[in-house]
Amino acid sequence: MRSLETAVPPTILVQQQAREVFASQPGLTRLGTRLVTTCFDSAAIDTRFTAVEELSLDAHPENPKFFDPETNRVLSPSTKVRNEIFATEATKLFIEAGKTAVAQAHGIDLDDITHVITVSCTGFFNPGPDYKVVRALGLNPAVQRYHLGFMGCYAAFPAMKAAKQFCMADPEAVVLVICVELCSLHVRTSNDPDTIMGSAIFGDGAAAAVISAREPEGDEPVIRLDHFETVLTPVGEEAMAWNIGDEGFEMVLGSYVPHIIEEHITGALEPLLAKEPELAGLPYRDITHWAIHPGGRSILDKVESKLELSQEQLVPARETLREFGNMSSATVMFVLKYMLGQAASQREERICSMAFGPGLTVETGLFTLVSPGL
Repeated sequence: MRSLETAVPPTILVQQQAREVFASQPGLTRLGTRLVTTCFDSAAIDTRFTAVEELSLDAHPENPKFFDPETNRVLSPSTKVRNEIFATEATKLFIEAGKTAVAQAHGIDLDDITHVITVSCTGFFNPGPDYKVVRALGLNPAVQRYHLGFMGCYAAFPAMKAAKQFCMADPEAVVLVICVELCSLHVRTSNDPDTIMGSAIFGDGAAAAVISAREPEGDEPVIRLDHFETVLTPVGEEAMAWNIGDEGFEMVLGSYVPHIIEEHITGALEPLLAKEPELAGLPYRDITHWAIHPGGRSILDKVESKLELSQEQLVPARETLREFGNMSSATVMFVLKYMLGQAASQREERICSMAFGPGLTVETGLFTLVSPGL
């Protein structure tokens, strides 16, 4: 991974302000109000970002579709309205993140890009984001394009895995991977616990990486993609899902998900660590870095406890959650970006990474943080 860059929309959601808005909505039962307060306060999130400008308390739209500041009501636009905003706003982030990632990849030019992989589960349009990126960045029209859609929070892993396979097949390949998720488009008010949880934790963000087998140039740290594995847990198919409704996409995030992850996480790591036997017998905390997708505070708590990791090893995931919330597929890339910004003590340090999504699917990756300057 020659570069990794992130981007967010300009509008900030302050967690405490959002909690007050959602807790005051008409139609909430007494239990619903308590759930809103509990979910927002226990999420370990301070701020999130949204592509929906009118969700800001400072916005004053003439014809509000998502939030009416005059009445303090969260509105329920149709899926069509939400998706039209996705097509416009997600395109901006795909282009911004992709352009920045290429610019920061030393020794790589736009003309070098051979493959584009775009990822999102929060909207659809065609010609899609892969097409828009090629046109906006002026890439070779013959570049190979792929879009991974509607996979959920783990989708960055199959994207990185595909990029690695392209590079293994062609040592001259240069792959641009871009994940963009506008989760806030699908926010709504409800007494349903899953819907309330979604409103409390999800935000918008983009991440882009340039991946190539070419030798890196310069002293900037890079991430070597060593191994990937996919595991489906034997239970939990109905516990996490992402469905399309008439008023946006609908999240199913059962309260039992953290327990399922706790029960099956060591089994999910076995095939990954078996690829390097010297790691398989070590305590998990002996792997220096852990890039965990922060699907929620309770998930991180379960991972830390079950694997007996140190608090410091979960800092990148917890800080990403605190500052940005859960941005679905882009989030684990933000965690990796955090690690690239930390001072390394050795030239090569291992990273074990994982994300969870519908199925219940556990995607894992074993990487190496390489700091050529050391």
